[in-house]
Amino acid sequence: MDWLSTLFIGEGIAHSVLTIALVIAIGTFLGKHIKFKGISLGITWILFMGIVASHFGMRIDSTLLTFAKEFGLILFVYSIGLQVGPSFFSSFKKGGMTLVGLGALNVLFAVLVTIAIHYITKEPMSTMTGVMSGAVTNTPGLGAAQTVFSDTMGYNDPSIASGYAVAYPMGVVGVILSMIIIRGIFKIKLDKEDRATSTSSPAEHTARLSIEFTNPNFNGLKVSEIGKFINRSFIISRIRHADNTIQIASGESRLTIGDKLFVTTSEADQEAITTLLGKPAKDMKAGDWVKLDSQLVSRKVMITKSKFNGHTIGSLHLRNNYGVNVTRVYRAGVDLIASPDLELQFGDRLVVVGTEAACASVGELMGNSTKQLREPNLVAIFVGVVLGVILGSIPIAFPGLSQPVKLGLAGGPLIVAIVMSRFGPHFRVRTYTTVSANLMLREIGISLFLASVGLGAGETFVESIVAGGYWWVLYGVLITMIPVIIVGVLSRWVLKLNYYSIIGMLAGSNCNPIALAYANSLSSNDASSVSYSTVYPFAMFLRVLVAQLLVLM
Repeated sequence: MDWLSTLFIGEGIAHSVLTIALVIAIGTFLGKHIKFKGISLGITWILFMGIVASHFGMRIDSTLLTFAKEFGLILFVYSIGLQVGPSFFSSFKKGGMTLVGLGALNVLFAVLVTIAIHYITKEPMSTMTGVMSGAVTNTPGLGAAQTVFSDTMGYNDPSIASGYAVAYPMGVVGVILSMIIIRGIFKIKLDKEDRATSTSSPAEHTARLSIEFTNPNFNGLKVSEIGKFINRSFIISRIRHADNTIQIASGESRLTIGDKLFVTTSEADQEAITTLLGKPAKDMKAGDWVKLDSQLVSRKVMITKSKFNGHTIGSLHLRNNYGVNVTRVYRAGVDLIASPDLELQFGDRLVVVGTEAACASVGELMGNSTKQLREPNLVAIFVGVVLGVILGSIPIAFPGLSQPVKLGLAGGPLIVAIVMSRFGPHFRVRTYTTVSANLMLREIGISLFLASVGLGAGETFVESIVAGGYWWVLYGVLITMIPVIIVGVLSRWVLKLNYYSIIGMLAGSNCNPIALAYANSLSSNDASSVSYSTVYPFAMFLRVLVAQLLVLM
Protein backbone atom coordinates (compact mmCIF):
# COMPACT_ATOMS: atom_id res chain seq x y z
CA MET A 1 0.00 0.00 0.00
CA ASP A 2 3.01 2.28 -0.37
CA TRP A 3 1.49 3.70 -3.54
CA LEU A 4 -1.53 4.95 -1.59
CA SER A 5 0.63 6.61 1.06
CA THR A 6 2.74 8.25 -1.66
CA LEU A 7 -0.39 9.46 -3.40
CA PHE A 8 -1.69 11.27 -0.30
CA ILE A 9 1.57 12.26 1.42
CA GLY A 10 4.33 12.37 -1.12
CA GLU A 11 5.44 14.20 -4.23
CA GLY A 12 4.71 14.24 -7.91
CA ILE A 13 1.98 15.49 -10.24
CA ALA A 14 -0.61 12.90 -9.19
CA HIS A 15 -0.17 13.85 -5.52
CA SER A 16 -0.42 17.58 -6.31
CA VAL A 17 -3.57 17.21 -8.41
CA LEU A 18 -5.21 14.94 -5.82
CA THR A 19 -4.38 17.30 -2.97
CA ILE A 20 -5.73 20.42 -4.67
CA ALA A 21 -8.85 18.60 -5.91
CA LEU A 22 -9.54 17.09 -2.48
CA VAL A 23 -9.16 20.44 -0.72
CA ILE A 24 -11.50 22.14 -3.21
CA ALA A 25 -14.09 19.33 -3.10
CA ILE A 26 -14.30 19.17 0.71
CA GLY A 27 -14.16 22.95 1.13
CA THR A 28 -16.94 23.51 -1.41
CA PHE A 29 -19.09 20.84 0.25
CA LEU A 30 -18.65 22.38 3.70
CA GLY A 31 -19.35 25.86 2.32
CA LYS A 32 -22.72 24.73 1.00
CA HIS A 33 -23.82 22.73 4.05
CA ILE A 34 -22.39 24.48 7.14
CA LYS A 35 -24.30 27.56 8.19
CA PHE A 36 -24.69 29.53 11.40
CA LYS A 37 -28.08 31.22 11.75
CA GLY A 38 -28.50 31.00 8.01
CA ILE A 39 -25.09 32.54 7.25
CA SER A 40 -22.28 30.55 5.63
CA LEU A 41 -18.64 31.42 4.95
CA GLY A 42 -19.16 29.75 1.60
CA ILE A 43 -16.15 29.21 -0.60
CA THR A 44 -13.78 30.41 2.17
CA TRP A 45 -13.92 26.87 3.57
CA ILE A 46 -11.52 25.89 0.78
CA LEU A 47 -8.88 28.10 2.40
CA PHE A 48 -9.41 26.43 5.79
CA MET A 49 -9.24 22.94 4.28
CA GLY A 50 -5.97 23.89 2.58
CA ILE A 51 -4.49 24.95 5.93
CA VAL A 52 -5.64 21.72 7.60
CA ALA A 53 -4.32 19.52 4.77
CA SER A 54 -0.94 21.26 4.75
CA HIS A 55 -0.63 21.09 8.53
CA PHE A 56 -1.08 17.29 8.43
CA GLY A 57 1.53 16.79 5.72
CA MET A 58 -0.42 17.05 2.44
CA ARG A 59 1.86 19.58 0.73
CA ILE A 60 2.92 20.16 -2.83
CA ASP A 61 5.94 21.64 -4.55
CA SER A 62 6.27 25.37 -3.90
CA THR A 63 6.80 26.23 -7.57
CA LEU A 64 3.67 24.34 -8.61
CA LEU A 65 1.77 25.86 -5.71
CA THR A 66 2.75 29.38 -6.77
CA PHE A 67 1.70 28.67 -10.37
CA ALA A 68 -1.71 27.29 -9.30
CA LYS A 69 -2.28 30.29 -7.03
CA GLU A 70 -1.35 32.96 -9.55
CA PHE A 71 -3.04 31.27 -12.53
CA GLY A 72 -6.20 30.77 -10.51
CA LEU A 73 -6.20 34.43 -9.49
CA ILE A 74 -5.70 35.50 -13.12
CA LEU A 75 -8.67 33.39 -14.27
CA PHE A 76 -10.83 34.80 -11.50
CA VAL A 77 -10.09 38.50 -12.01
CA TYR A 78 -10.13 38.21 -15.81
CA SER A 79 -13.59 36.64 -15.84
CA ILE A 80 -14.77 39.33 -13.43
CA GLY A 81 -13.41 41.99 -15.78
CA LEU A 82 -15.21 40.45 -18.77
CA GLN A 83 -18.44 40.39 -16.79
CA VAL A 84 -18.42 43.97 -15.53
CA GLY A 85 -16.60 45.71 -18.38
CA PRO A 86 -19.67 46.87 -20.35
CA SER A 87 -21.13 48.60 -17.27
CA PHE A 88 -17.85 49.59 -15.57
CA PHE A 89 -17.30 52.99 -17.15
CA SER A 90 -20.90 54.18 -16.82
CA SER A 91 -20.86 53.04 -13.20
CA PHE A 92 -17.59 54.88 -12.60
CA LYS A 93 -19.01 58.11 -14.01
CA LYS A 94 -22.19 57.88 -11.95
CA GLY A 95 -20.76 56.89 -8.58
CA GLY A 96 -17.31 55.48 -9.06
CA MET A 97 -15.43 58.40 -7.55
CA THR A 98 -17.40 57.97 -4.35
CA LEU A 99 -16.45 54.29 -4.21
CA VAL A 100 -12.80 55.06 -4.96
CA GLY A 101 -12.78 57.69 -2.21
CA LEU A 102 -14.24 55.23 0.29
CA GLY A 103 -11.68 52.63 -0.77
CA ALA A 104 -8.85 55.10 -0.24
CA LEU A 105 -10.29 55.91 3.19
CA ASN A 106 -10.23 52.22 4.03
CA VAL A 107 -6.53 52.05 3.07
CA LEU A 108 -5.78 55.15 5.17
CA PHE A 109 -7.51 53.75 8.26
CA ALA A 110 -5.57 50.47 7.91
CA VAL A 111 -2.30 52.42 7.86
CA LEU A 112 -3.32 54.44 10.92
CA VAL A 113 -4.25 51.28 12.85
CA THR A 114 -0.92 49.70 11.86
CA ILE A 115 1.06 52.73 13.06
CA ALA A 116 -0.94 52.87 16.31
CA ILE A 117 -0.23 49.20 17.07
CA HIS A 118 3.47 49.76 16.30
CA TYR A 119 3.75 52.56 18.85
CA ILE A 120 1.60 50.84 21.48
CA THR A 121 3.27 47.41 21.32
CA LYS A 122 6.77 48.44 20.15
CA GLU A 123 6.53 45.73 17.48
CA PRO A 124 9.06 46.50 14.70
CA MET A 125 7.50 48.40 11.83
CA SER A 126 8.93 45.91 9.33
CA THR A 127 7.03 43.11 11.09
CA MET A 128 3.88 45.22 11.27
CA THR A 129 4.16 45.94 7.54
CA GLY A 130 4.12 42.19 6.89
CA VAL A 131 1.16 41.78 9.24
CA MET A 132 -0.68 44.61 7.48
CA SER A 133 0.00 43.10 4.03
CA GLY A 134 -1.43 39.78 5.23
CA ALA A 135 -4.37 41.47 6.96
CA VAL A 136 -5.37 43.13 3.69
CA THR A 137 -4.38 40.07 1.58
CA ASN A 138 -2.02 42.16 -0.55
CA THR A 139 0.77 39.95 -1.89
CA PRO A 140 2.29 42.68 -4.14
CA GLY A 141 2.60 44.88 -1.06
CA LEU A 142 4.46 42.12 0.75
CA GLY A 143 6.90 41.66 -2.14
CA ALA A 144 7.48 45.40 -2.45
CA ALA A 145 8.10 45.75 1.31
CA GLN A 146 10.58 42.86 1.34
CA THR A 147 12.50 44.28 -1.64
CA VAL A 148 12.69 47.82 -0.26
CA PHE A 149 13.80 46.59 3.18
CA SER A 150 16.50 44.35 1.69
CA ASP A 151 17.81 47.05 -0.65
CA THR A 152 17.84 49.68 2.10
CA MET A 153 19.15 47.66 5.06
CA GLY A 154 21.34 45.18 3.22
CA TYR A 155 19.72 42.11 4.80
CA ASN A 156 16.35 40.32 4.87
CA ASP A 157 13.82 40.43 7.70
CA PRO A 158 12.02 37.05 7.86
CA SER A 159 9.39 38.49 10.20
CA ILE A 160 7.87 40.38 7.24
CA ALA A 161 6.89 37.13 5.50
CA SER A 162 5.99 35.41 8.79
CA GLY A 163 3.68 38.24 9.81
CA TYR A 164 2.04 38.09 6.39
CA ALA A 165 1.49 34.31 6.54
CA VAL A 166 0.01 34.39 10.04
CA ALA A 167 -2.29 37.37 9.39
CA TYR A 168 -3.45 36.31 5.91
CA PRO A 169 -6.10 33.68 6.79
CA MET A 170 -7.85 35.93 9.29
CA GLY A 171 -7.42 38.81 6.85
CA VAL A 172 -9.62 36.87 4.47
CA VAL A 173 -12.15 35.89 7.11
CA GLY A 174 -12.05 39.29 8.84
CA VAL A 175 -13.44 41.11 5.81
CA ILE A 176 -16.25 38.57 5.47
CA LEU A 177 -17.06 38.78 9.19
CA SER A 178 -17.09 42.56 8.91
CA MET A 179 -19.54 42.32 6.02
CA ILE A 180 -21.78 40.12 8.16
CA ILE A 181 -21.51 42.57 11.08
CA ILE A 182 -22.46 45.52 8.85
CA ARG A 183 -25.41 43.52 7.58
CA GLY A 184 -26.47 42.86 11.18
CA ILE A 185 -26.00 46.46 12.36
CA PHE A 186 -28.37 47.80 9.72
CA LYS A 187 -30.65 44.72 9.69
CA ILE A 188 -30.21 44.46 5.94
CA LYS A 189 -32.63 42.23 4.03
CA LEU A 190 -30.90 40.78 0.98
CA ASP A 191 -34.08 40.42 -1.05
CA LYS A 192 -34.80 44.12 -0.56
CA GLU A 193 -31.25 45.01 -1.59
CA ASP A 194 -31.66 42.83 -4.69
CA ARG A 195 -34.68 44.81 -5.78
CA ALA A 196 -32.91 48.11 -5.21
CA THR A 197 -29.64 47.05 -6.78
CA SER A 198 -28.58 48.54 -10.07
CA THR A 199 -25.42 47.41 -11.84
CA SER A 200 -25.71 50.36 -14.16
CA SER A 201 -27.00 53.87 -14.00
CA PRO A 202 -30.70 54.26 -13.17
CA ALA A 203 -31.19 55.87 -16.56
CA GLU A 204 -30.42 52.54 -18.22
CA HIS A 205 -33.40 50.72 -16.70
CA THR A 206 -36.27 50.91 -19.07
CA ALA A 207 -39.92 51.82 -18.64
CA ARG A 208 -42.60 51.25 -21.29
CA LEU A 209 -45.31 53.91 -21.42
CA SER A 210 -48.60 54.52 -23.20
CA ILE A 211 -48.91 58.26 -23.80
CA GLU A 212 -51.67 60.33 -25.39
CA PHE A 213 -50.01 63.02 -27.53
CA THR A 214 -51.43 66.42 -26.55
CA ASN A 215 -48.54 68.91 -26.87
CA PRO A 216 -49.59 71.57 -29.46
CA ASN A 217 -46.02 72.79 -29.80
CA PHE A 218 -45.00 69.48 -31.37
CA ASN A 219 -48.16 68.95 -33.45
CA GLY A 220 -47.33 67.89 -37.01
CA LEU A 221 -43.62 67.45 -36.35
CA LYS A 222 -41.66 64.34 -37.27
CA VAL A 223 -40.51 62.00 -34.52
CA SER A 224 -36.88 62.83 -35.38
CA GLU A 225 -37.62 66.57 -35.07
CA ILE A 226 -39.27 66.16 -31.68
CA GLY A 227 -36.24 64.23 -30.46
CA LYS A 228 -34.08 67.30 -31.08
CA PHE A 229 -36.23 69.38 -28.71
CA ILE A 230 -36.33 66.78 -25.94
CA ASN A 231 -32.88 66.28 -24.43
CA ARG A 232 -33.69 62.85 -23.05
CA SER A 233 -33.37 59.29 -24.27
CA PHE A 234 -36.62 57.74 -25.54
CA ILE A 235 -37.96 55.57 -28.35
CA ILE A 236 -41.43 55.85 -29.91
CA SER A 237 -41.99 52.36 -31.27
CA ARG A 238 -45.66 52.45 -32.30
CA ILE A 239 -48.35 55.04 -33.01
CA ARG A 240 -52.11 54.54 -32.81
CA HIS A 241 -53.96 57.14 -34.84
CA ALA A 242 -57.46 58.48 -34.27
CA ASP A 243 -58.91 55.96 -36.77
CA ASN A 244 -57.43 53.14 -34.61
CA THR A 245 -54.84 52.21 -37.23
CA ILE A 246 -51.45 51.35 -35.78
CA GLN A 247 -48.09 51.86 -37.40
CA ILE A 248 -44.47 51.22 -36.56
CA ALA A 249 -42.90 54.58 -35.86
CA SER A 250 -39.86 55.86 -37.69
CA GLY A 251 -37.98 59.11 -37.67
CA GLU A 252 -40.19 60.31 -40.55
CA SER A 253 -43.49 59.59 -38.77
CA ARG A 254 -45.51 62.73 -37.96
CA LEU A 255 -47.49 63.12 -34.77
CA THR A 256 -50.89 64.74 -34.48
CA ILE A 257 -52.89 65.69 -31.42
CA GLY A 258 -54.81 62.68 -30.10
CA ASP A 259 -52.32 60.02 -31.26
CA LYS A 260 -51.56 57.27 -28.75
CA LEU A 261 -47.84 56.54 -28.47
CA PHE A 262 -46.03 53.46 -27.18
CA VAL A 263 -42.78 54.82 -25.72
CA THR A 264 -39.70 53.18 -24.23
CA THR A 265 -37.58 55.36 -21.98
CA SER A 266 -35.69 55.18 -18.70
CA GLU A 267 -37.31 54.91 -15.30
CA ALA A 268 -35.68 58.21 -14.37
CA ASP A 269 -37.06 60.02 -17.44
CA GLN A 270 -40.54 58.53 -17.70
CA GLU A 271 -42.31 61.36 -15.86
CA ALA A 272 -40.53 64.06 -17.87
CA ILE A 273 -41.18 62.32 -21.21
CA THR A 274 -44.87 61.89 -20.37
CA THR A 275 -45.20 65.58 -19.47
CA LEU A 276 -43.38 66.78 -22.60
CA LEU A 277 -45.40 64.63 -25.01
CA GLY A 278 -48.79 64.77 -23.37
CA LYS A 279 -50.41 62.70 -20.67
CA PRO A 280 -50.75 59.01 -19.71
CA ALA A 281 -53.09 57.06 -21.97
CA LYS A 282 -54.96 55.35 -19.17
CA ASP A 283 -57.06 53.26 -21.55
CA MET A 284 -53.94 51.68 -23.08
CA LYS A 285 -51.56 49.13 -21.56
CA ALA A 286 -48.45 47.50 -22.96
CA GLY A 287 -50.30 44.32 -23.91
CA ASP A 288 -53.04 46.28 -25.72
CA TRP A 289 -50.64 47.37 -28.45
CA VAL A 290 -50.10 43.83 -29.71
CA LYS A 291 -53.82 43.08 -29.58
CA LEU A 292 -54.63 46.10 -31.74
CA ASP A 293 -52.91 44.66 -34.80
CA SER A 294 -52.36 40.94 -35.06
CA GLN A 295 -49.88 41.50 -37.88
CA LEU A 296 -47.37 43.04 -35.45
CA VAL A 297 -45.33 40.74 -33.25
CA SER A 298 -42.53 41.18 -30.73
CA ARG A 299 -39.51 38.90 -31.08
CA LYS A 300 -36.13 38.52 -29.38
CA VAL A 301 -33.25 38.42 -31.84
CA MET A 302 -29.71 37.47 -30.81
CA ILE A 303 -26.62 39.01 -32.37
CA THR A 304 -24.42 36.04 -33.23
CA LYS A 305 -22.52 37.49 -36.18
CA SER A 306 -19.27 39.18 -35.23
CA LYS A 307 -19.55 41.77 -38.00
CA PHE A 308 -22.17 43.63 -35.98
CA ASN A 309 -19.77 44.10 -33.04
CA GLY A 310 -19.45 47.84 -32.45
CA HIS A 311 -22.20 48.90 -34.86
CA THR A 312 -24.80 51.31 -33.50
CA ILE A 313 -28.50 50.53 -33.82
CA GLY A 314 -29.02 53.62 -35.94
CA SER A 315 -26.34 52.58 -38.45
CA LEU A 316 -28.26 49.39 -39.29
CA HIS A 317 -31.32 51.32 -40.57
CA LEU A 318 -33.65 48.52 -39.47
CA ARG A 319 -36.75 50.75 -39.60
CA ASN A 320 -36.19 51.85 -43.16
CA ASN A 321 -34.86 48.55 -44.54
CA TYR A 322 -37.03 46.04 -42.68
CA GLY A 323 -39.90 48.00 -41.16
CA VAL A 324 -39.14 46.97 -37.58
CA ASN A 325 -38.39 48.86 -34.40
CA VAL A 326 -35.79 47.84 -31.83
CA THR A 327 -37.37 48.67 -28.48
CA ARG A 328 -34.98 47.10 -25.97
CA VAL A 329 -31.57 45.47 -25.73
CA TYR A 330 -30.65 42.87 -23.12
CA ARG A 331 -26.97 42.63 -22.27
CA ALA A 332 -25.40 40.66 -19.40
CA GLY A 333 -28.61 40.84 -17.39
CA VAL A 334 -29.08 44.58 -17.99
CA ASP A 335 -32.10 46.02 -19.83
CA LEU A 336 -30.86 48.87 -22.06
CA ILE A 337 -32.75 51.55 -23.98
CA ALA A 338 -32.41 50.91 -27.70
CA SER A 339 -31.23 54.41 -28.59
CA PRO A 340 -29.80 54.94 -32.11
CA ASP A 341 -26.28 55.55 -30.75
CA LEU A 342 -26.17 52.39 -28.59
CA GLU A 343 -23.25 50.21 -29.71
CA LEU A 344 -24.17 46.57 -30.13
CA GLN A 345 -22.09 43.64 -28.93
CA PHE A 346 -21.92 39.97 -29.80
CA GLY A 347 -24.46 38.14 -27.65
CA ASP A 348 -26.87 41.08 -27.26
CA ARG A 349 -30.57 40.20 -27.41
CA LEU A 350 -32.68 42.73 -29.29
CA VAL A 351 -36.44 43.04 -28.85
CA VAL A 352 -37.79 43.91 -32.31
CA VAL A 353 -41.39 44.78 -33.20
CA GLY A 354 -42.80 44.33 -36.68
CA THR A 355 -44.50 41.81 -38.91
CA GLU A 356 -43.64 38.14 -38.50
CA ALA A 357 -41.79 38.11 -41.80
CA ALA A 358 -39.84 41.30 -41.01
CA CYS A 359 -38.76 40.01 -37.59
CA ALA A 360 -37.66 36.73 -39.19
CA SER A 361 -35.57 38.65 -41.74
CA VAL A 362 -33.85 40.67 -39.00
CA GLY A 363 -33.18 37.45 -37.10
CA GLU A 364 -31.52 35.96 -40.18
CA LEU A 365 -29.51 39.15 -40.63
CA MET A 366 -28.23 39.16 -37.04
CA GLY A 367 -27.52 35.44 -36.89
CA ASN A 368 -29.88 34.51 -34.08
CA SER A 369 -28.01 31.24 -33.48
CA THR A 370 -27.69 29.87 -29.96
CA LYS A 371 -25.00 27.50 -31.24
CA GLN A 372 -22.74 30.47 -31.92
CA LEU A 373 -23.20 31.69 -28.35
CA ARG A 374 -22.24 28.31 -26.91
CA GLU A 375 -18.86 28.27 -28.64
CA PRO A 376 -16.18 29.79 -26.37
CA ASN A 377 -13.88 32.40 -27.89
CA LEU A 378 -10.60 31.17 -26.40
CA VAL A 379 -8.42 33.36 -28.60
CA ALA A 380 -9.76 36.60 -27.09
CA ILE A 381 -9.53 35.17 -23.57
CA PHE A 382 -5.92 34.07 -23.74
CA VAL A 383 -4.75 37.05 -25.78
CA GLY A 384 -6.31 39.16 -23.04
CA VAL A 385 -4.46 37.18 -20.38
CA VAL A 386 -1.18 37.68 -22.26
CA LEU A 387 -1.75 41.42 -22.48
CA GLY A 388 -2.80 41.51 -18.83
CA VAL A 389 0.35 39.76 -17.64
CA ILE A 390 2.47 42.14 -19.73
CA LEU A 391 0.65 45.18 -18.33
CA GLY A 392 0.92 43.86 -14.77
CA SER A 393 4.68 43.37 -15.17
CA ILE A 394 5.48 46.91 -16.32
CA PRO A 395 7.46 48.74 -13.59
CA ILE A 396 6.09 52.18 -12.75
CA ALA A 397 8.53 54.49 -10.99
CA PHE A 398 7.37 56.98 -8.34
CA PRO A 399 9.53 59.79 -6.95
CA GLY A 400 10.90 58.95 -3.50
CA LEU A 401 10.54 55.19 -3.85
CA SER A 402 13.63 53.09 -4.45
CA GLN A 403 11.63 50.35 -6.17
CA PRO A 404 9.07 50.73 -8.98
CA VAL A 405 5.47 49.66 -8.46
CA LYS A 406 3.69 47.08 -10.63
CA LEU A 407 0.02 46.31 -11.17
CA GLY A 408 0.84 42.64 -10.68
CA LEU A 409 -0.75 39.46 -11.98
CA ALA A 410 -4.14 40.47 -10.61
CA GLY A 411 -4.30 44.15 -11.53
CA GLY A 412 -3.03 43.80 -15.11
CA PRO A 413 -5.47 41.11 -16.33
CA LEU A 414 -8.37 42.81 -14.56
CA ILE A 415 -7.79 46.12 -16.31
CA VAL A 416 -7.23 44.49 -19.72
CA ALA A 417 -10.43 42.43 -19.38
CA ILE A 418 -12.46 45.54 -18.50
CA VAL A 419 -11.04 47.49 -21.44
CA MET A 420 -11.43 44.62 -23.93
CA SER A 421 -15.01 43.83 -22.97
CA ARG A 422 -15.98 47.50 -23.22
CA PHE A 423 -13.99 48.66 -26.27
CA GLY A 424 -13.34 45.37 -28.06
CA PRO A 425 -16.45 45.79 -30.25
CA HIS A 426 -14.91 48.98 -31.69
CA PHE A 427 -12.20 46.81 -33.22
CA ARG A 428 -14.45 43.84 -34.03
CA VAL A 429 -12.99 41.82 -31.14
CA ARG A 430 -15.49 39.29 -29.81
CA THR A 431 -15.17 38.98 -26.03
CA TYR A 432 -18.58 37.46 -25.35
CA THR A 433 -18.85 34.49 -23.00
CA THR A 434 -22.07 32.94 -21.78
CA VAL A 435 -23.05 33.57 -18.17
CA SER A 436 -22.52 29.91 -17.29
CA ALA A 437 -19.09 29.82 -18.98
CA ASN A 438 -18.00 32.98 -17.21
CA LEU A 439 -19.19 31.61 -13.87
CA MET A 440 -17.38 28.31 -14.39
CA LEU A 441 -14.13 30.10 -15.28
CA ARG A 442 -14.49 32.36 -12.26
CA GLU A 443 -15.24 29.56 -9.78
CA ILE A 444 -12.37 27.37 -10.99
CA GLY A 445 -9.98 30.32 -10.68
CA ILE A 446 -10.96 31.34 -7.16
CA SER A 447 -11.01 27.71 -5.98
CA LEU A 448 -7.45 27.14 -7.24
CA PHE A 449 -6.35 30.38 -5.60
CA LEU A 450 -7.93 29.58 -2.23
CA ALA A 451 -6.63 26.02 -2.13
CA SER A 452 -3.11 27.18 -2.97
CA VAL A 453 -3.10 29.93 -0.35
CA GLY A 454 -4.27 27.51 2.32
CA LEU A 455 -1.75 24.84 1.37
CA GLY A 456 1.02 27.41 1.40
CA ALA A 457 0.12 28.91 4.78
CA GLY A 458 -0.76 25.71 6.61
CA GLU A 459 2.77 24.34 7.03
CA THR A 460 3.90 27.02 9.49
CA PHE A 461 0.53 28.37 10.57
CA VAL A 462 0.19 26.57 13.91
CA GLU A 463 3.91 26.84 14.76
CA SER A 464 3.92 30.58 14.14
CA ILE A 465 0.92 31.08 16.39
CA VAL A 466 2.38 28.95 19.21
CA ALA A 467 5.68 30.82 19.00
CA GLY A 468 4.00 34.13 19.78
CA GLY A 469 2.42 34.85 16.45
CA TYR A 470 -1.01 34.80 18.07
CA TRP A 471 -0.44 38.47 18.79
CA TRP A 472 0.13 39.00 15.08
CA VAL A 473 -3.20 37.31 14.42
CA LEU A 474 -4.86 39.79 16.78
CA TYR A 475 -3.07 42.74 15.21
CA GLY A 476 -4.10 41.54 11.76
CA VAL A 477 -7.75 41.21 12.80
CA LEU A 478 -7.71 44.78 14.12
CA ILE A 479 -6.06 46.10 10.94
CA THR A 480 -8.62 44.28 8.83
CA MET A 481 -11.88 44.77 10.68
CA ILE A 482 -11.68 48.25 12.24
CA PRO A 483 -11.28 50.13 8.92
CA VAL A 484 -13.74 47.89 7.08
CA ILE A 485 -16.48 48.32 9.69
CA ILE A 486 -15.94 52.09 9.96
CA VAL A 487 -16.02 52.63 6.19
CA GLY A 488 -18.92 50.19 5.80
CA VAL A 489 -21.00 51.98 8.43
CA LEU A 490 -20.14 55.36 6.89
CA SER A 491 -21.14 54.10 3.43
CA ARG A 492 -24.51 52.84 4.61
CA TRP A 493 -25.44 55.32 7.34
CA VAL A 494 -24.25 58.55 5.73
CA LEU A 495 -24.14 57.82 1.98
CA LYS A 496 -27.05 55.33 1.90
CA LEU A 497 -25.26 53.05 -0.57
CA ASN A 498 -26.60 49.66 -1.57
CA TYR A 499 -25.24 46.78 0.51
CA TYR A 500 -23.89 44.88 -2.50
CA SER A 501 -22.00 47.94 -3.74
CA ILE A 502 -20.57 48.47 -0.24
CA ILE A 503 -19.25 44.93 0.22
CA GLY A 504 -17.82 44.91 -3.32
CA MET A 505 -16.02 48.16 -2.56
CA LEU A 506 -14.70 46.77 0.74
CA ALA A 507 -13.44 43.60 -0.96
CA GLY A 508 -11.77 45.67 -3.68
CA SER A 509 -10.11 48.13 -1.32
CA ASN A 510 -8.73 45.17 0.65
CA CYS A 511 -7.55 43.51 -2.60
CA ASN A 512 -9.49 40.46 -1.44
CA PRO A 513 -10.88 38.25 -4.24
CA ILE A 514 -12.09 35.72 -1.67
CA ALA A 515 -14.32 38.30 -0.03
CA LEU A 516 -15.60 39.20 -3.49
CA ALA A 517 -16.45 35.55 -4.11
CA TYR A 518 -18.41 35.57 -0.84
CA ALA A 519 -20.18 38.79 -1.85
CA ASN A 520 -21.09 37.32 -5.24
CA SER A 521 -22.49 34.20 -3.56
CA LEU A 522 -25.14 36.33 -1.81
CA SER A 523 -26.85 37.39 -5.02
CA SER A 524 -26.97 36.79 -8.75
CA ASN A 525 -26.51 40.50 -9.57
CA ASP A 526 -23.05 41.86 -10.38
CA ALA A 527 -23.16 45.06 -8.29
CA SER A 528 -20.42 43.75 -5.99
CA SER A 529 -18.20 42.86 -8.95
CA VAL A 530 -18.64 46.29 -10.50
CA SER A 531 -17.72 48.01 -7.22
CA TYR A 532 -14.75 45.69 -6.73
CA SER A 533 -13.41 46.40 -10.21
CA THR A 534 -13.94 50.14 -9.78
CA VAL A 535 -11.96 50.32 -6.56
CA TYR A 536 -9.37 47.56 -6.94
CA PRO A 537 -6.76 49.14 -9.31
CA PHE A 538 -6.35 52.35 -7.32
CA ALA A 539 -6.53 50.58 -3.96
CA MET A 540 -3.86 48.12 -5.05
CA PHE A 541 -1.58 50.99 -6.01
CA LEU A 542 -2.09 52.59 -2.61
CA ARG A 543 -1.50 49.32 -0.74
CA VAL A 544 1.83 48.78 -2.52
CA LEU A 545 2.92 52.38 -1.97
CA VAL A 546 2.10 52.51 1.74
CA ALA A 547 3.76 49.12 2.35
CA GLN A 548 7.02 50.48 0.95
CA LEU A 549 6.73 53.70 2.95
CA LEU A 550 5.89 51.96 6.23
CA VAL A 551 8.74 49.44 6.07
CA LEU A 552 11.20 52.33 5.95
CA MET A 553 9.84 54.05 9.09
